[in-house]
Amino acid sequence: MKKLVIAYSGGLDTSYCAVSLSKAGYEVHAVSVNTGGFTEDEINAIKTNAYKMGVATYKNIDAISTYYQDVIKYLIYGNVLKNNTYPLSVSAERIIQAIEIIKYAKSIDAQYIAHGSTGAGNDQVRFDMIFQTLAPEIQIITPIRDEQLTRQQEIEYLKSNGIDLPWKKAKYSINKGLWGTSVGGSETLTSSNPLPESAYPSPLEKNTEEKITITFTKGEVTAINNIADSPENNIEKLNSIASKYAIGRDIHVGDTIIGIKGRVGFEASGALILIKAHHLLEKHTLTKWQLQHKEYLSSFYGMHLHEGQYLDPVMRDMEAFLQSSQKNVSGNVFVTLKPYHFSLDGIESKHDLMNAKFASYGEESRGWTADEAKGFIKIIGYQNKIYQQVNSEL
Repeated sequence: MKKLVIAYSGGLDTSYCAVSLSKAGYEVHAVSVNTGGFTEDEINAIKTNAYKMGVATYKNIDAISTYYQDVIKYLIYGNVLKNNTYPLSVSAERIIQAIEIIKYAKSIDAQYIAHGSTGAGNDQVRFDMIFQTLAPEIQIITPIRDEQLTRQQEIEYLKSNGIDLPWKKAKYSINKGLWGTSVGGSETLTSSNPLPESAYPSPLEKNTEEKITITFTKGEVTAINNIADSPENNIEKLNSIASKYAIGRDIHVGDTIIGIKGRVGFEASGALILIKAHHLLEKHTLTKWQLQHKEYLSSFYGMHLHEGQYLDPVMRDMEAFLQSSQKNVSGNVFVTLKPYHFSLDGIESKHDLMNAKFASYGEESRGWTADEAKGFIKIIGYQNKIYQQVNSEL
């Protein structure tokens, strides 16, 4: 038989692919990649349904640590927010999922690989580009895209093959991962309507303020409230704490890879708090030129990642810069959690460049005299003086 690996989520589209490809004579091996957000019960349910679809094998790959080490770490280093809003919750995890799936396909000598993307979204680009780059010898099959199927056609096909599961379309599509949860619904298809409170998966549970301490070591989050743990576990802990305050909700509007505008809601409490806390610590510990050059490189890094260009070597170049910039980004950041928002209270770090022994802004200077200040101001403004005088005479 023709050995095929399918990126299997357990939803309607990938279920249709699994059944139809099995019927077409392929030996189908279903693979799910856990990048956060799956419980053991959910994984077991996906596995059970996969075998109902006629797959030969099912495998769930735990890629949470890989996801952090290969992608999230650099998103924190770069304080990456696409269009100053979105922490790339879904687009980042798709890259890791595609890489893990193609690795597995190669490990079992599969000749074919399939995914359930349509022809109207970003994921088709990310999956295809990764697959084509890492395994050009493996043929890509995409039944939903190629056959331009409607949801109802897929349901009728599955029913005709004895698969009659409750494929009711949820009012809101939810995609949960370590770095945030995306929320799509009828409102996000418009330009004017907000998502209602009920659309977000984490309801407001706490109304009293809570102070937390986030510890960074060379840019990585190494402790929450002075309890040390791995960065990925700390992100999970922060998500658990902050989601009770319904923090991190917003709607992102951006340009898709295929050229159309897209709008998606998201909930990413841990991601947004960490990015803002990390950025505050950098403001205290990096020079102004480090901060300036990091800003535009981080924007490029986030855009290339979103566009599926993760395997381009320029990404490794930018990662090397981001890694190097974190040498002195160590210390504690103090945060206050409140209903629907948070505030950054301050930092403490032995690398804090706001050191009072040199000067206190707006108060006193211990590093230069009044005459030296006057001379500095005269020199730094001299080019402007020349320009104004030359051109005022014309």
